Amino acid sequence: MFLKEVYQQRRNALKAALGEGIILLPGNEESGMNYKDNVYPFRQDSCFLYFTGIDRPDLCFIIDIDNDQEVLFGDDPTLYDIVWTGPQEELALQAEKSGIAFTRTKIEIEKTLRGNRKIHFLPPYRAETALKLAGWNITDQPSVPLIKAIVAQRSVKSAEEIIEIEKGVATTVLMQKRAMELTRPGIAENVIAGELQAIAIAGGGNLSFPTILTVNGEILHNHASTKILQSGQMVLCDCGAENSNRYAGDLTRTFPVDRSFTAQQQEVYNIVLNAHQTAAKALKPGILYKDVHLLACEQLAIGLKDLGLMRGDPKQAVAEGAHALFFQCGLGHMMGLDIHDMENLGEEYVGYTEELKKSTQFGLKSLRLGRALEPGFVLTVEPGLYFIPVLIDLWSAEKKHEEFINYEKVLQYRDFGGIRIEEDFLITDQGSRLLGPPLEKTIDEIHNLFNR
Repeated sequence: MFLKEVYQQRRNALKAALGEGIILLPGNEESGMNYKDNVYPFRQDSCFLYFTGIDRPDLCFIIDIDNDQEVLFGDDPTLYDIVWTGPQEELALQAEKSGIAFTRTKIEIEKTLRGNRKIHFLPPYRAETALKLAGWNITDQPSVPLIKAIVAQRSVKSAEEIIEIEKGVATTVLMQKRAMELTRPGIAENVIAGELQAIAIAGGGNLSFPTILTVNGEILHNHASTKILQSGQMVLCDCGAENSNRYAGDLTRTFPVDRSFTAQQQEVYNIVLNAHQTAAKALKPGILYKDVHLLACEQLAIGLKDLGLMRGDPKQAVAEGAHALFFQCGLGHMMGLDIHDMENLGEEYVGYTEELKKSTQFGLKSLRLGRALEPGFVLTVEPGLYFIPVLIDLWSAEKKHEEFINYEKVLQYRDFGGIRIEEDFLITDQGSRLLGPPLEKTIDEIHNLFNR
């Protein structure tokens, strides 16, 4: 938790942006896995956490702008609760640490919300939150002014937040190194993934998202299974830790099971590495991230043309979406308290603007962030090449983009798999800065790490 002045300043800025009405920020509840008292690890709502710093279930926070009053609603634990959980801080003490003047019991929430005043609330992403809103007779649409005000604040990370994010990235680096240490023929994907979660928990937090660890790297979000690693394969490891204050890291590396890339794997890997480095160098305030994405796509297309998999003008191929046979997703996303920061508020508000709308083109439509970059933004850069057999077969049969794609050559790579390289960056006044300790990413660096 930061100093209470941090949360007070955040709330004051939010009130100034909205001007009138009531701001309603329900916290998250504990959720049972298979019965009520056997719960999933608790994760507080990120907006509730951003404006209060209180990481405890079953709370609600209301800002009454018109009456200049902030109230934290919740119930102190009963003696029966304490028997099972141990002593907990009283609600009033937690409110004081956040600079919140008033506390009330949960039963008083509905009475506070009565009346004809405007209630600003966010889109619910959990069923229990939607049920709460319905129980409070809130039937309006989520508040777009509140969404925009929060996006404007949370997009620009403070110095305190950058410190926390780098803690999450540092733990993520340890996770990636451990994945490389464990990788060998005969070990199961889930054995490696289990050790990575242990590192995240030991770092004071937990995973920032379920670990993607797979020898089928062509499947973009393929989580670890019981599959056994075999000689000749590559492991794609996309993992992240969030620290004790819930700030996240997110890194991807792809490395060979045999601890040495084959010649073909090296060729494809270096195409992705070049696209990554080119995109990272282009990061600066004012540039559209969409343009950085397209720059990376062009570098991928140039490399694929050199391999004989693509042909024609790379820039034109990208403009028409031919490269999306190999790169079906976006280059990156915002990152902070959420691994895809504020994604539940709507990509059209977080990653785009009134003037810049999301594309509907296959591949480009999956770009979560397109807007102009600003100092204080934290984002990922994660180009990749993915050889998806079913997609290759479909496009090949249709002869789609045949003027740009050499399907005869592509079919030789049908079972290649996938490669992704991802790092986290802070946009600065002059350009950008890599967050966290550096992690090996060139072929020589990875080979040397394996051979230590």
